[in-house]
This record gives sequence, C-alpha cells and structure tokens, in this order.
Amino acid sequence: MPTVQEVLQRLQALANPENVAGMERFGINPQGTLGISIYVLRPLAKEIGIDHKLALELWQSGIHEARILAAFLDDAALVDEAQLEAWVRDFDSWDVCDQVCSSLFDRTPYAWDKAVTWSERDEEFVKRAGFVLMAALAAHAKKTSDERFEVFFEIILREACDERNFVKKAVNWALRGIGKRSQYLNRLAIEAAQRMAEIPCRAARWNAKDALRELQSEKIQKRLSSKRPN
Repeated sequence: MPTVQEVLQRLQALANPENVAGMERFGINPQGTLGISIYVLRPLAKEIGIDHKLALELWQSGIHEARILAAFLDDAALVDEAQLEAWVRDFDSWDVCDQVCSSLFDRTPYAWDKAVTWSERDEEFVKRAGFVLMAALAAHAKKTSDERFEVFFEIILREACDERNFVKKAVNWALRGIGKRSQYLNRLAIEAAQRMAEIPCRAARWNAKDALRELQSEKIQKRLSSKRPN
C-alpha cells in the first residue's frame, strides 16, 4: 500500500488550478482544492484499494480531494461514531459532504441515527449531511423495508423552511430520493410535498414544486409501476 506522502504527491501532480475557478462557480470551496475531477479520483481509489489507516491520514491533510479520496478508500466496517462526528464537523464544501455521506457514511451502522440527529443540528453542512444520508439510504439500502423511511417525512417537513441553499437542496434531494424508491413511498412523498406547499415560506414552496414535478412525472410513475414492491 502507498504511504500518505506518496498519495499526496500523486494528487499534487494531478492538480489542475484552472479547474478550481470553475469548481468555485458551482459552490465548491476553493480553499485547499487542487482541481481534480471526481472521475480521476474514483479510478485512483480503485487502484489503491481499501485502507482505513490511509483514509484517516488523508483526511488529516485537509486537502479537498484527499478528503474525497479518503471516503472512497475507507472501510465502512472500521468507521466508528467518533470518526463520523469528527469528519462531519470538518465538512466545508457540499461535494465533500455528499461524497463522504453517499460513499462511506451511509454504509455504516450509524447512518440511520445520524440522518435524524444531524438534521436537527444548526451547522449548514452538518444539517445537509443528515439529508444527504436520507437520500443515500433511499438509493443504496436495497434490502431495507419502505416503512423504515416513513420517519424521514416529518423531518423533511420540519426543515422545509431552511433558506440556506445547501440545506434547501439537500432537503429536496431527500424527499425526491425517498419518493423514487417505490410506489408506496412515492405516494407518501407526494402527500408530504403537497403539505409542504402549504407552509408559508419561500423555501418550502420551492421544494414542494420542484419535488412534485419529478415525483409525479410520467417517467417516474412508469418506472415505479413496473418495479417489484420492496
């Protein structure tokens, strides 16, 4: 296995400063960012292989891409609750938050609990992480019963008025992700979105309209009607 110094040197060699400005335009924090595409990081992770110790060391570097790579390299079976809490406090960009939550945290036994508790936190990227976990679990927890997702709807409604862009879009993602899982959850998600539309705040109305557009679309309804019940 390569050392953390060797991996960091390789990342520095792959740096593309011209990409950083473009990433910043998409809301990605440019601080400590090398401008390396996710499509470069994923094959690199596959080449290196799973390594929990290396993942922890890469995270400590503070480098944007090193932290995303750490999520791809880490062993979910070795991630404890202290690591989850330490890493979530370090989130300073939506893409790091999303990649860590949907590539690593959602595969840990703490994911369901953190989806709830982080959604109650005030820090922008911690709260976002809670809703990203909901969306990731909806997509990846294939063997989980649909009923387990029902608790998330009231949480989504509770936070529907958060105007912060990175939270608002994560709330929306969670609602749409759960609602695309099955016909049963689609019906509940549409009902939740209709309730959300009645909440007197701009963020809730935007979320409701955007979610209903997809959840009620012919494409989604056709796909769900042909899907076997979970």
